[in-house]
Amino acid sequence: MKILGIDTTTKFLSIGLYDGRRIYEYNLDLGTRHSTLLIPTLKRVLDALGWDVKEIDYFACGLGPGSFTGIRVGAAAVKGLSWPLNKPVAGISTLDILANKVKLPGVSIAPVIDAKRGLIYCSIYKREKGCLKRIAPYMLLSEEELCRKLKRNTVILGDALNLCKEKIIKNISGAVILDKDCWYPDGHNIIYLALEKIRGKSFSSAFNLKPIYLYPKECQIRKH
Repeated sequence: MKILGIDTTTKFLSIGLYDGRRIYEYNLDLGTRHSTLLIPTLKRVLDALGWDVKEIDYFACGLGPGSFTGIRVGAAAVKGLSWPLNKPVAGISTLDILANKVKLPGVSIAPVIDAKRGLIYCSIYKREKGCLKRIAPYMLLSEEELCRKLKRNTVILGDALNLCKEKIIKNISGAVILDKDCWYPDGHNIIYLALEKIRGKSFSSAFNLKPIYLYPKECQIRKH
């Protein structure tokens, strides 16, 4: 079984690959250049492994929340690759990918992503019996609302810490702030979560992917 997973919802391009035995990953800070560099980078990575795209059995795609343009770039690429081959796709929340970096059992885990406009995308998780469980909805919050949601001793990671780190330290007793190496999605966690979805048969065709947009009014397409 071969899997290709990508996430382009942050400034990082994260690519994960699985060949049935090993996980490979490629993570690169592209800033806002995903639309121009995603496809050539994918080709280079596949060529390095000697893979033909036709050999891939499953695709996985980060669905956000995150950069509106980035979500569309990644989803369009996965659709373009998987649809002609009639291969299934596992859609994964970017918040889930971040939370899966934390392996500590029993603690609250809060990934936080900068949503711009002074707002923050977040959710809350716990790891129980080795499995990551989401215990709150995907949320779009102000800094003040976030601090009211988080409990003491929560492990927090993500690029929204650029905005709210000091306020969290001041207001959340015992908060554990992870450093910048843990702030962005990575390829191997995309694959871990994709494998869970594939084993649970929680996948779909490419054109049934539903990006996670938490700015609903701004993201609606209006009919005239």
